[in-house]
Amino acid sequence: MPSTESVLGAAPRLGDLPTSELLTHGHAALEWIARYLDHPERVSVLSRAVPGEIREMLPTSPPEQPEPLGDILRDFESQIVPGITHWNHPGFFGYFATSSSVPGILGELLVAALDVKAMLWRTSPAATELEQVTTDWLRQMLGLPGGWFGLLNDTASISSMLALAAAREARPELDIRARGMAGRSDLPALRIYTSSHAHSSIDKAALALGFGLDNVVHIDVDAEFRMRADALAAAIADDNARGYLPLACVATVGTTSTTSIDPVPAIAEICRRESIWLHVDGAYGGIAAIVPEMRDVFAGVDHADSLVVNPHKWLFTPFDCSAFFTTKPDVLARAFSLVHEYLVTPERESVVDFMNYGVQLGRRFRALKLWMVIRGFGTTGLAARIRAHCAFARDFADWVRAEPEWEVVAPVPFSLVCFRYAPSGVHEEVLNEMNTRILAMVNVGGEVFLSHTKLDGRYVLRLAVGNIRTEERHVRRAWAILQESATAQRRTC
Repeated sequence: MPSTESVLGAAPRLGDLPTSELLTHGHAALEWIARYLDHPERVSVLSRAVPGEIREMLPTSPPEQPEPLGDILRDFESQIVPGITHWNHPGFFGYFATSSSVPGILGELLVAALDVKAMLWRTSPAATELEQVTTDWLRQMLGLPGGWFGLLNDTASISSMLALAAAREARPELDIRARGMAGRSDLPALRIYTSSHAHSSIDKAALALGFGLDNVVHIDVDAEFRMRADALAAAIADDNARGYLPLACVATVGTTSTTSIDPVPAIAEICRRESIWLHVDGAYGGIAAIVPEMRDVFAGVDHADSLVVNPHKWLFTPFDCSAFFTTKPDVLARAFSLVHEYLVTPERESVVDFMNYGVQLGRRFRALKLWMVIRGFGTTGLAARIRAHCAFARDFADWVRAEPEWEVVAPVPFSLVCFRYAPSGVHEEVLNEMNTRILAMVNVGGEVFLSHTKLDGRYVLRLAVGNIRTEERHVRRAWAILQESATAQRRTC
């Protein structure tokens, strides 16, 4: 029988590439990252690629032979970077502006090198115990009392789904863990309540968990886009009368469109009275509670059953890193714990095995980068940066209000401003079209990127400050570009 080498030619080298390659090209990659962070003006914030353009530049089949890392890095810059919309840019003001920082980037590098699976304590004791310590640090930074159990997930979408699964398990008489929900005539409709401005992940969680979209009750909001507690109470009373089972309520600290703050104290009292699980979505706005003078944004949260905040949104930690907290970890574990023999360890009764508190078995070592970010900036440094972002947003809102043809259309409790161009005497449909075109002109220029929403049928622009390298000059430039674009649009009408 011919040898493998005679059939295929010279046998390929086995094992990893030599670490000399890591040193050489790792140094080059770090230099590229430093230039990227120091000179963001070299790139357009919004990618100018058209659909299919990046794919057409890439080979249709994988290489049979190894390629030099230097060539791969050059292709990264010439073929991949042109298709990137640069979230880590000081001119990125869309959606919720995010950013990774120097300590976070270094943390991600170390996580990749260690390649830890943080599922059992045994599979890396440091990963488990650092996650426990880091989430407790974050709890203290947020001003929460003791007794909260924390873990790190990928996104708030998953954290909120875990909360709703725990809410279901908190009703053991339903026996859903064993019997499920399908085909059960004895199971009432399980109802979830949330604001009409809540994040879409709540609806998706209801889909994934089998509640059904019809059982997500979107509660009306007030003039400041906050959930109305009286409307919540009325909806619960109506469902009780119809024989439904009110199961969970999701209040939001920093809604997606406007960053409004639901009245958590009043909602918490209703949930307590009705024995409803209260989950607070503070994915964006909750981080502001680390600023001492802003801690009141968390009023009432200490009465919730669960909470999510996202360090990858406004705590300068690379995506992904979502912190989920609950005061009832035993209920969460009942919902998800499933230990097959190959996962049994001798220390299981005396340690935390994070695999028992969610869907995933394998888990990333997210705590390392968050630990490095908190240490690298300190709590006062992190608070100062968030405070500055809120000040930039307030200044921007003042500039908008000072112009008679512009208006701010929602409160500004954090670092996001909802506004629009609204010259008098122009029909609403035309205003919507004008603001749509203004946004397109602003974004195509490449210096800044903004996004939009709709409020009461009005097309509204959103400027969200959140990048760690954003300075006042970037916000001023965004305002100048907006004004220039509005002037151009006005001339065409």
